[in-house]
Amino acid sequence: MSSLLKPFTVSEGPCSLRRGCPQLSPPALTPSPARDWCAGTGAGAAAGPARVCGLCPGGRRALSAAAVGGRKVTHPGKAILAGGIAGGIEIVITFPTEYVKTQLQLDERANPPRYRGIGDCVRLTVQDHGLRGLYRGLSSLLYGSIPKSAVRFGTFELVSNPMRDAAGRLDSSRSLLCGLAAGVAEAVLVVCPMETIKVKFIHDQCSSRPRYRGFFHGIREIIRDQGLRGTYQGLTATVLKQGSNQAIRFYVMTSLRNWYKGDDPCREMHPLVTAVFGAAAGAASVLGNTPLDVVKTRMQGLEAHRYRSTVDCAFQILRNEGPQAFYKGTVPRLGRVCLDVAIVFVIYEEVVKLLNGVWKTD
Repeated sequence: MSSLLKPFTVSEGPCSLRRGCPQLSPPALTPSPARDWCAGTGAGAAAGPARVCGLCPGGRRALSAAAVGGRKVTHPGKAILAGGIAGGIEIVITFPTEYVKTQLQLDERANPPRYRGIGDCVRLTVQDHGLRGLYRGLSSLLYGSIPKSAVRFGTFELVSNPMRDAAGRLDSSRSLLCGLAAGVAEAVLVVCPMETIKVKFIHDQCSSRPRYRGFFHGIREIIRDQGLRGTYQGLTATVLKQGSNQAIRFYVMTSLRNWYKGDDPCREMHPLVTAVFGAAAGAASVLGNTPLDVVKTRMQGLEAHRYRSTVDCAFQILRNEGPQAFYKGTVPRLGRVCLDVAIVFVIYEEVVKLLNGVWKTD
């Protein structure tokens, strides 16, 4: 478990083959497979692929381009493209679970509740609107998921690259900060307006006379009635939710990745392993911030005018519905988020590998 807390050290001893290395010593002249050999010199050059020592001048500069998993540090441009592709594919697969989660969170006890559970919500939705009803609001999320994932991974790579050690490895505590930055960026630029529109669309479907005929018509009506601010309801709750979301996810993912690789940063991660670690990261984020997600959803619904602020919303939920209301929709959200994060990380990693073959950024 120590590898979770301490970054991997590339060289455990002095470089033995590079002339002029300040760490050179006579006993080290015998090549050892346990040591890193300097690039293009002596027996190391003839015996196999060039490697660099972290102690020689220039060695750390060369290693700063290397990253965990045998791939180079991801260029932010590649991260933006790969993240966008991953986000688009993921949302098409998982949207029905997001729909059910939102319906259950909006189904307040004081109404009284319309749905008795997940299965009942699915049954009534299909009964009233057909299978297409489970995809109501998909367009707003699809249009938003691509830039959301692009901003998330682009920001994470941009912020994390300078924080990596000589081996290109990022420790868990720094990944927490980088994930927080990524979450705040995506919340302000993409998630808040996207989620506000999605929640209003889904909530509108529950009314006896739905107003919104489609994505662009809905946006036009929302802006006409409430101005641009109408698409930024619940901004504080969204920033708190997304910031904590990505901080937890990247922290868990990085910790598991570092544990899996141990002292071998070149160890390849099979997509199935990436998926399992991603699902674990998603589960941790759900258990950690579902209360914030409930408050955010209420602040973005059609009855958001009932709440004076994010704090007032949380207080009213606690007073009127009890503490258990903060975990409404946890089960469907758990299934959706675990699948979401697993799919996104797998697709992201695979797309980056493909981009590395055709897009040279060094």
